[in-house]
Amino acid sequence: MASNTQLDHDPAELGELEREILSIVWRLGATTAEQAREELGRPLKDSTVRTVLRRLEEKGYLAHSVDNRTFIYLPAESRQKVAGRAVQRIVDWFCEGSVEALLVGMVDSKVLDRAELQRLADRIAAAQKGLNKSAKKEAKQ
Repeated sequence: MASNTQLDHDPAELGELEREILSIVWRLGATTAEQAREELGRPLKDSTVRTVLRRLEEKGYLAHSVDNRTFIYLPAESRQKVAGRAVQRIVDWFCEGSVEALLVGMVDSKVLDRAELQRLADRIAAAQKGLNKSAKKEAKQ
């Protein structure tokens, strides 16, 4: 599989069509340009879709393999990993590096409700337990 990865690309700089096509590839997995074009809710030339797929690959979001001269595009990164990078940029730019400030802002703006905060707290606690077990295991070795 070929990939020209540029992992430092800012996801916020993706255009609307790039985001749409990336979303299609994440949803379908292995995708051809023709499949992506058919999934779009608007008529576009095949060459336009191929150009966007190539640019997404150059930016590090996609990789491709070739099957009988047909390019098969695959996500190079998960949706969650790209979202994490986008959030990190927001934390750096607007919250002076403080994830806490971001979360407080999300609560104040009613982006997160109490139930979502509790689910996050539970996941953080579970992750912390996993880290503690790993550290104990490592210390024994």
